[in-house]
Amino acid sequence: MVGVVPEARHSAAAPGAAGAPASDPELSRLNFAGRLLLEAASPANFLQTNPELLNRTAAESGQNLIRGLKHWLEDAQRAVSGARPAGSEQFEVGKEVAVTPGKVVFRNRLIELLQYAPQTPEVYAEPVLITPAWIMKYYILDLSPRNSLVRYLVEKGHTVFMISWKNPGAADRELGMDDYLQLGFFDALAQVRRLVPQRQVHAVGYCIGGTLLAIAAAALAQAGDVPFASLTLLAAQTDFSEPGELSVFITPSQIAMLEAMMEKSGVLESERMGAAFALLRSRDLLWKPAVDQYMRGERPKLNDLMAWNADGTRMPRRMHSEYLERLYLKNELARGEFTVRGERIDLSCLRAPLFVVGTETDHVAPWRSVYKVRDLTRSADYTFLLTSGGHNAGIVSGPLHPRRRHRMLTWSNATARLSYSLRPWMWPKSGPRNSGSMP
Repeated sequence: MVGVVPEARHSAAAPGAAGAPASDPELSRLNFAGRLLLEAASPANFLQTNPELLNRTAAESGQNLIRGLKHWLEDAQRAVSGARPAGSEQFEVGKEVAVTPGKVVFRNRLIELLQYAPQTPEVYAEPVLITPAWIMKYYILDLSPRNSLVRYLVEKGHTVFMISWKNPGAADRELGMDDYLQLGFFDALAQVRRLVPQRQVHAVGYCIGGTLLAIAAAALAQAGDVPFASLTLLAAQTDFSEPGELSVFITPSQIAMLEAMMEKSGVLESERMGAAFALLRSRDLLWKPAVDQYMRGERPKLNDLMAWNADGTRMPRRMHSEYLERLYLKNELARGEFTVRGERIDLSCLRAPLFVVGTETDHVAPWRSVYKVRDLTRSADYTFLLTSGGHNAGIVSGPLHPRRRHRMLTWSNATARLSYSLRPWMWPKSGPRNSGSMP
């Protein structure tokens, strides 16, 4: 409880700042800076003002601090050498995570397309195409077997395709949003339709992969092409008018600073983005781990999600600048001003059934922002699922997770659901099962 009361008082007082609306950007930045200062100055972060640490140090004759110093030196060495955090080596890709059997069926300069065959005698005719965010490694949805959406789907008889984005380098600096649409989603969809012809596709997009999916689906609909049996958006924004705390990092001056930084390297390094995300939850992601490891002398036990989170990717200069300016700052997609191949994108053209998932404590894509796609489309079949957890843990949440809860809202009715609702929603829309395996 040390340090909690001042932070609680700050949270209670900040929204009531005289003369400033709660949505005022300057107030949001001031509130954020104040919270960061309070969390950094918390008595819990210092040996002299943390009774529990003092008692432990006395009981262990300072051995906890010696272990902590060793941990700090190891972490510093890893940081300098570019190695991943301690413990992440226990989750090697292809051995402990990303172990669902699959194969690469297509590649170009930007993506690899992975195909996972169903593991049942009878299979659903319509395939599933998953588009993860390009700021994350694809296996976020194929972690260890108990935490793998891909494994869950193939065990239920679905053929699954997954886009794996290339980790860009300096030579990719001029890849933009149009390239990510064409070389990424459109090329992947074309291959899925080639391998599973004459079938509609269940398309799933996670985070900005979901934003890309919505843009692509609207562009296809405007051209008279309707390839989707359903669209699933996982923690994905289409209206950025309420972007949440992440907006404190997205201002014209901040973008100009990022562009100057990326001009030399051609990319935004993953550490920059990771640091911004960590600041959004500095008490949990910065200060508490530091106290545990360097003062208590205890290494955290990494899980598959934590190991994945340490495996970051870079972003091309042009794409990242376009994404921040056009979607976050100007909100072009929600305003109907976003263009693809010179044509404006109108999300109201979307007619496919929509399944949208938001998470209660998402600092990256707040659920109220995620929900707004309802007002931008004309889908007559709209389901919104609000789940506990944050941007990653709330999505990577299997049917047997003991501490997860879900609430589901449909177009015409709101009901409470405590079950894992993605699969039951997909069943009636997947068509009949057929004997044998897909290509």
